[in-house]
Amino acid sequence: MGAKTWMLVLANSNAREALAAKPTLDREATQKLASTLFPGEKLEQIGDGNLSYTCPPDDEVHIGCFPGVSVVAAKEFGIDYPSKLPQRFIDAGENGIATLHAMHSVVDWFAYATWANGKLVRSLSLSPDSGIMEDIGPRLPFEEPFWSGNHPAVDDDEAAAYPLPFHPLDLGEATLKDQFGYQLEGYIDASLLEPESVPLVRYKRYRSPWWKFW
Repeated sequence: MGAKTWMLVLANSNAREALAAKPTLDREATQKLASTLFPGEKLEQIGDGNLSYTCPPDDEVHIGCFPGVSVVAAKEFGIDYPSKLPQRFIDAGENGIATLHAMHSVVDWFAYATWANGKLVRSLSLSPDSGIMEDIGPRLPFEEPFWSGNHPAVDDDEAAAYPLPFHPLDLGEATLKDQFGYQLEGYIDASLLEPESVPLVRYKRYRSPWWKFW
């Protein structure tokens, strides 16, 4: 597996349904959201990306605003403890649903969290080396088969040696599918959204000139 993500999705109600409708990118709203979420930074447009790449380098942010849903990919979302996400990002979801999704294939780490009306509903972060770093709130239905042992990371004769009942990246892909209606890796499912079809605006990030003097 080689998939990586660090993104936050803000939806009025259901992100999967909003994305499945193939909404049109609102560039003016995208610029406004970028300025709101990253104050004190100069953001320079450097072209377009898409939903298949939501792990931009530290000096970039990728954003797309659409009717009913917005996607923001930035380094701030690749955190071990999603419940500690700065409040300004959660507030951007207003009275809707905010969902953080982050995974890194190099260390087999996965994390996600969901807030409804600004309140944390679920947060999970885990990897084979670090174990379960955060497990807050009731498990969502799509998680249960993984915790029940229906998707083991290794063969039965090796299961006792693996520290988790499933591979974190497998759950990461299942979360993408359940919450947003697409996958990055795994079995090809023609019924799912093609993430390449959802554009995101790429911005280069620069600190304001005064920042270096502090």
